[in-house]
Amino acid sequence: MKVLLVALNSQYVHTNLAVRYLKAYTEDLPYECKISEYTINHRIEQILEGIMVEKPEVICFSTYIWNINMVKDLTILIKKINPKIEILYGGPEVSFDSKEFLEKSKGDYIIRGEGEETFREFIKYKLGKVSSLEIIKGLCFKEKNGIHINEKRENMDMNKIVFPYKEDEDLENKIVYYEASRGCPFRCKYCLSSTDRNLRFLDVERVKRELQYFIDKNVKLVKFVDRTFNASHKFAMEIWAYLIENANSDTAFHFEISADILRDEQFQLLKKAREGLFQFEVGVQSTNVDTLKHINRMVDFHFIEKKVAKVKELKNIKQHLDLIAGLPNEDFNSFKKSFNDVYALQPEEVQLGFLKLLKGAPMREEAEKWGMVYSHIPPYEILKTNSISYEELLILKKVEVMVDKYYNTGKFKNIINYFMKKFQNPFEFYYNLSMFFEKKGYFDKNISSTEYYNVFLDFNKELEKSNEELKEIIKYDYLCFNKKKWLPPFLKREINKKEIEKIKENLKEINENINFSKIHIEKFFIDIQKYLTYNIIESKESYIMFNEVENCIKFI
Repeated sequence: MKVLLVALNSQYVHTNLAVRYLKAYTEDLPYECKISEYTINHRIEQILEGIMVEKPEVICFSTYIWNINMVKDLTILIKKINPKIEILYGGPEVSFDSKEFLEKSKGDYIIRGEGEETFREFIKYKLGKVSSLEIIKGLCFKEKNGIHINEKRENMDMNKIVFPYKEDEDLENKIVYYEASRGCPFRCKYCLSSTDRNLRFLDVERVKRELQYFIDKNVKLVKFVDRTFNASHKFAMEIWAYLIENANSDTAFHFEISADILRDEQFQLLKKAREGLFQFEVGVQSTNVDTLKHINRMVDFHFIEKKVAKVKELKNIKQHLDLIAGLPNEDFNSFKKSFNDVYALQPEEVQLGFLKLLKGAPMREEAEKWGMVYSHIPPYEILKTNSISYEELLILKKVEVMVDKYYNTGKFKNIINYFMKKFQNPFEFYYNLSMFFEKKGYFDKNISSTEYYNVFLDFNKELEKSNEELKEIIKYDYLCFNKKKWLPPFLKREINKKEIEKIKENLKEINENINFSKIHIEKFFIDIQKYLTYNIIESKESYIMFNEVENCIKFI
């Protein structure tokens, strides 16, 4: 018997943990199992061909909000080609309305909830080692008289899970997902994890061994899918301590944490981490106390604020802070305040998300109470509420694009600082910039990477400000992240060969081994160092040395 486990990931760099778990948990059984991974950006005809050439008897789809519609279409096409192929679904998109989904689907089976034990018993049934489908807990299947829903399966002991990655697996340039715990101690109404408060952990020594595998393979990024990694102080301490001591490759580790419960002992440990080793994702969602109460987030933003600031002081951990628009009792002005509160913390990234009314999440059941209207199309995103209109959410969508492009990339930092003092608050800046984009039609165009810099000159003209000083700041930010030998025509470059040669002679006296083929010296007409340090613009000729190889600068 041949079974094909199919994953339709949202991006090429992602890996699907679920299908790997299923294969690993049944690798001792006498059947052929293969994983096929695609992305939702593949043409459906290409995916269909890839599936059918494998000639599987059973196809298993891992379903999520980003791929469920494609999975439905693939099911129809597969059944048209070969009705004898059986199709099994698993994942959050089919676990909460299994009966209704199967009734409308051409598929045959659904695994509800955790899948490892149920999948194993299903395979054993197909091999004749389990007497009937009816005794397989967690399974839902079609029969002659309709849909049969079996008894719910209890949560499993996590330590029975088999490590899903293999020694010969090519994980280069991939984001690898890893799970050290399941469940969540919190009850946030918008989140599926609120349905499973039974917090379970892998044995900590096992986690260390498995993380070493990623370190040894020099995996680029390991993202923990644990809903609140630091829910257990002791567990988080042990893992962080191990990684600080042993992660001697370039591998980075990403954790979703609750910042407010970080302790002083953890800060003492975290300050020992090399820069870039850890990334923290902190779900703020809102700073509106009333809104937080209505979504069961019993946390005071001031505690988050304090801890995020302490992490920032360490200067070695990248922080990503999340907000969600469309929550109960959060209107447009309230969200603006939430944004400004979070932005003031200056994390490396600010994510403006939009409420998704997920199947199985308590918030979906309360939609009518809050006047929530949401799309019937996955990912079931909010369209409007009693507190915020559709038009206001559209504005926030445009602001989100500006924040993601200009703030989160980190490539426009000094340009942004130039504009901040011209607006009442950060939100007003990004709002006005987004309205400028809208007016110019940039949201409907693919503009070049250099054009994203030039935008600011036109934007500044609309503010009736001089562009001469701004050009120097744009030039600096541009050269920090782009090739130095060429400047776009809207920026000013003055080359005085005699001055450059004199500077090189002086540098040679300081370091006779300096390699000028990797060095670029640029003239500026404001004191860039003073601007970077004090945010003061002063007209003054100055030179900066850029190192093309090491991506560093030196003020001359």
